Amino acid sequence: MSESSPTERVSTWLSSFGSVLENGDIAGAVDMFDDDSYWRDLVSFTWNIKTAEGKDGITAMLDATLSDVKPSNFAIEGDGSEADGITEGWFTFETGAARGKGHLRLKGGKCWTLLTSMVELKGYEEQKGPSRPKGVEHGTVQGRENWLERKQREEAELGYMTQPYCVIIGGGQGGIGLGARMKRLGVPTIIIEKNERPGDSWRKRYKSLCLHDPVWYDHLPYLPFPDHWPVFSPKDKIGDWLESYTKIMELNYWTSSECTSARYDEATGEWTVEVNRDGEKVTLRPKQLILATGMSGVPNVPEFPGADTFKGEQHHSSKHASGDAYKGKKCVVVGSNNSAHDICGDLWEHGADVTMLQRSSTHIAKSETLMELALGAIYSQEAVESGITTDMADLIFASIPYKIMPVLHTPVYDEMAKRDADLYERLEKAGFMLDFGDDGSGLFMKYLRRGSGYYIDVGASELVAAGKIKLKSGVAIKEIKEHSVVLDDGSELEADLIVYATGYGSMNGWAAKLISQETADKVGKCWGLGSDTTKDPGPWEGELRNMWKPTHQDALWFHGGNLHQSRHYSQFLSLQIKARMEGVPTPVYGMGGVHHLS
Repeated sequence: MSESSPTERVSTWLSSFGSVLENGDIAGAVDMFDDDSYWRDLVSFTWNIKTAEGKDGITAMLDATLSDVKPSNFAIEGDGSEADGITEGWFTFETGAARGKGHLRLKGGKCWTLLTSMVELKGYEEQKGPSRPKGVEHGTVQGRENWLERKQREEAELGYMTQPYCVIIGGGQGGIGLGARMKRLGVPTIIIEKNERPGDSWRKRYKSLCLHDPVWYDHLPYLPFPDHWPVFSPKDKIGDWLESYTKIMELNYWTSSECTSARYDEATGEWTVEVNRDGEKVTLRPKQLILATGMSGVPNVPEFPGADTFKGEQHHSSKHASGDAYKGKKCVVVGSNNSAHDICGDLWEHGADVTMLQRSSTHIAKSETLMELALGAIYSQEAVESGITTDMADLIFASIPYKIMPVLHTPVYDEMAKRDADLYERLEKAGFMLDFGDDGSGLFMKYLRRGSGYYIDVGASELVAAGKIKLKSGVAIKEIKEHSVVLDDGSELEADLIVYATGYGSMNGWAAKLISQETADKVGKCWGLGSDTTKDPGPWEGELRNMWKPTHQDALWFHGGNLHQSRHYSQFLSLQIKARMEGVPTPVYGMGGVHHLS
């Protein structure tokens, strides 16, 4: 008898799995998994973003969820494939409340990794394709509002005569993409943005800023960039795209507006959100509040003795606009990650005498090498031409549990170390402290674990290696004088400008600022996996803490990350919000513990 094909193996496994689940046979379902196995669920089974690890973890998850979820109709989508002893395939399925899509990897006939993700809520689907709204009722109607009149009336009423169900604080890339998802689902939402125009959070950054991630990685929901869009987007171009997007998607977007406070009433299940809208005080009363302030929180501005006596300029990297004004000036940039390198390069290009102050080791990944080795298989022109859509790429990436991701990434960065050995040797000769992460797993694991400690090299590393950007490494600031910075090794640097490229705190810092410290502590730290590596202390969480999922503060959510994460996870956050608005039961399984309050 001939050996079965990958498609047959995937189909057979799915059919059996679906049968045992429909029969409530948890032991039978768990027996279909390998001892080393992972089930990552994006909302469909857990109303959470949760990875169950090993048979015990999967048993516990099914014990808690199966009777409510009522899964059915598991069916392969497309063909299965096989490589290196792993059989894999895509599938669709349903639950009592939703339709879903998943991915399966089999090892020796048993499941190694399983991804289940919610696609849409039954009865509350997006109006799209054949179900798109007609736009107009033909005929003659006296007093009829046209599209513009109706849009203007709804915008004028929301927040005043009618209340939004959801308020998103932060109108950058994350808030805008999530707002589009909410709009498509019919969730009345207001986005609060302090800047004057959508996209200003990009426009107001330093002049040389471009996205370090390639275009295929950075699309917004529903509207991909056109195919002539540059691989790396300049900040003002992104700003203009975001502004156009808010108009095209008809978002309720309040510019020149700032949330001054928020408080939650447990009895009514309602937030009171105070907003200064272009000088007018407005009180909003949403049921759900989302902080979409990026993956980071309040800027970290270190305090050094004597800083208040400095006669030059000093500011955080988030306030740095351009090196235009610093030709011939002596500039010290504190930090050695992405922003620090970009700002050092910008200052050097404008004729400044610039010194980078590197306090701890940094991972460097050349942009072109990173694109080829780490992203090219799923986010590249070649991937697009091979039929990998953005949504498919996102799910491929999501199908890899964080627990095994470091092992899969380490060979990529081993190859990077070989390929770019010349650059690394010259950087180390210049005194630059290099690393590839605690376990050699490189850039993306550093990003997930701590959100810092790396630079995607688009040119500044060559300046450091050549000594054009001066370097002081392994030292810290002892004190600041009127015209200089004194380091703890006894050396002193003259300075006309000090830029603190010192990163940001956890996103729950915004909760402390806008709501209360008590609420921030109730939620705990945002971001990080609990990997017990540098700046990511345990215990192991298995998912990013508090991101895109329920928190220990009712009706408070966090949304952020890079453009890829904002696009992908906005789908699951918006479905969780929609379900609550419509009264769909959402029993949450696997809430993480509260650890590390800042």
